[in-house]
Amino acid sequence: MLLHDTGLIYGRYLRQSLRSRFALLFGMLTPLLHLLFFGPLLTGLPLGGKGSSWQTLVPGLLLQLGLFGGLFAGFTIVIEKGQGVVERMRVTPVSRLALLLGRVLRDATVLLFQAVLLVLAALVMGLRAPLWGVLIGFGFVALLALSLASLSYALGMKADAPQQFAPLVNAVSMPSMLLSGLMLPMSLAPTWLDVLSHFMPFRYLVDAVRDAYVGSYTSAHVLHGALVAVGCAALSVTVGTRVFRRAGA
Repeated sequence: MLLHDTGLIYGRYLRQSLRSRFALLFGMLTPLLHLLFFGPLLTGLPLGGKGSSWQTLVPGLLLQLGLFGGLFAGFTIVIEKGQGVVERMRVTPVSRLALLLGRVLRDATVLLFQAVLLVLAALVMGLRAPLWGVLIGFGFVALLALSLASLSYALGMKADAPQQFAPLVNAVSMPSMLLSGLMLPMSLAPTWLDVLSHFMPFRYLVDAVRDAYVGSYTSAHVLHGALVAVGCAALSVTVGTRVFRRAGA
């Protein structure tokens, strides 16, 4: 029943996303602009990475896509609560876990689609990366989406209005982006800032994808990033499930 219910919820929300093609493409606008207008500025510069400037920038942009896409996913459930959609779902026999999983799997699917488009654009711009490295990068985007979307929906269930939700998400997203080295490697930062960035889980995911993009699939960065990504996904889904069950969502 869990798989059946999850499939129903996933299909419902995926159809909603497919009907809103503008929103589907608009979600990747910021990373795409960074790719087009910021990427050429880094060409040929010593960034302290193992590969080219594109192999340094594109992994960060992929995880930036997952970061913002996942964190703002819960905004929709705040709107649904105001429209009575969540209230109507409470009277159905659908599994509460399925109500969460269907949503986050939809978000992961949308973000993976956007990630593919972003990589295709990067290939046109000059990116050269091994296929397995690109696929590993997609895997990290999916895990990041599952983690952050689960937490975002849990927060959305607690928030009474969009005015409460948006400031909290912004307070998390900006430090996460700045301290994880999404745009430039933290090895370029002063020592104190580099040390501080190690307390940010996203830092390990960024380092892992950058190693994968240069073919270092078995490096310590990839291993640590995988452990952090899987651990965060498991913890986030657990927290999200508890919130949904207690709320009777």
